[in-house]
Amino acid sequence: MTTLKRFLVLSGLCAVLAQPGAVLAQQPGGGEAPPPKVTVVTLQARDVTLTASLPGRVVASAEAELRPQVAGLITERLFEEGSPVRAGDPLYRIDPRSYEAALAQAEASLSQAQAQASAAARDAERVGALRDRRVASEQSQDSAIAARDAAEAQVKAAEAQVQAARIELDRTTITAPIDGVIGLAQASPGALVTAGQASPLAVIRRIDPVRVDVTQSAAEILRWQRQGADAALPAGADRTVALRLADGSSYEYTGSLTAAEPRVDETTGVVTLRLEFANPDGFLLPGMYVLAEIPQGQIKDAILAPQEGVTRDRRGRPVAMVVNADNVVEQRQLDIVQDRGNNWVVRDGLSAGDRLIVAGLQRIGAGMTVAPEERPADPAGGQQGKPEKPSGTANPAQADPGASGDDASGAPASDNAATGRDATGNASKAETAGALSQGANARDGSAAPAPDAQPAAE
Repeated sequence: MTTLKRFLVLSGLCAVLAQPGAVLAQQPGGGEAPPPKVTVVTLQARDVTLTASLPGRVVASAEAELRPQVAGLITERLFEEGSPVRAGDPLYRIDPRSYEAALAQAEASLSQAQAQASAAARDAERVGALRDRRVASEQSQDSAIAARDAAEAQVKAAEAQVQAARIELDRTTITAPIDGVIGLAQASPGALVTAGQASPLAVIRRIDPVRVDVTQSAAEILRWQRQGADAALPAGADRTVALRLADGSSYEYTGSLTAAEPRVDETTGVVTLRLEFANPDGFLLPGMYVLAEIPQGQIKDAILAPQEGVTRDRRGRPVAMVVNADNVVEQRQLDIVQDRGNNWVVRDGLSAGDRLIVAGLQRIGAGMTVAPEERPADPAGGQQGKPEKPSGTANPAQADPGASGDDASGAPASDNAATGRDATGNASKAETAGALSQGANARDGSAAPAPDAQPAAE
């Protein structure tokens, strides 16, 4: 009898569960369940400047390698390694004795030539006087004049030798050719050096200002050009370049684009762009890896959509859920250009005034009636209450450091997975997170599962 009662109870329970919505549609008091609550953000349109995040290296604005111009033994080093130097400062001294002797010999030769020139000049005068009295022949006068001119030429040659010897002597003191910071010394006192040797004695680099050479693919440049004048930066727009360091921090000084290589590298297919940044504190050093955020275009009336409100459908296309005037959920397919801080820059698919669902996505689907709760927008335009950081790559891991936890509304991070593609159309690193989020949403009914998706284990 006990077994029969258990069978009847289980049969009745199964019959109730078999009726669609028989339990879910009723509250304990007998009424219908209220619509699920979601958190929404009202979107606003604004002009957005698009940037390209380009990798590059810091290089010195000027660089000079110290090499001796005369041979000899180094007798003295006159600088501290790593210290700033100014043009003309003495840095090395080479044994000058042999060059002093050469100078003395040249000066003696000059004195001899000058004496000979004086004698030749007097002879020419005497012959000229005799020629006027018709005592000397014209040929004698010509010979005296030629000897005088030759003696004067010898004087000039001796003067040149003296000047050359003095230059060689001056070169025994190696001076700084430019202002900058000198590096490590590559020679010590007692070392024998030769003129024009291959290895430098030291290197001087000017690091204020510094240059940053970045590369951009030719295909990317063509894509920007084909967007036409509507996407170009307007006259008077801010064209300053921001710099991000290898540790993710931003450099405090902005720079500017100074030049572009007018050719495409045949091997890599990139164009080199040269930027210039002030570096008064010497914080940037040559060889540092950096990312330059270069403004390259502008989209008028674009939408900045919070990344936690954007997911992907089963085909990998970015989609968003919005609440219409009747509080009914609508699904929108988006055209994402790039990321901007914690937001996606949306060119098409969303409009100003749309209420984007940013939390509660796992409990809803298209066509459902919901109870929206407004979340205040960021007054600065970020719409999330978090600071913006322009970026040319779509990387939610960088855009939202708190993606692993719960958001401000209390919804889990699985509700806030936002994926997209960057301005080049390449899939970002966020596609992996988006795929995981899509699978979670599919199990909850917010999105259809992929055709090859396996059912979740009960």
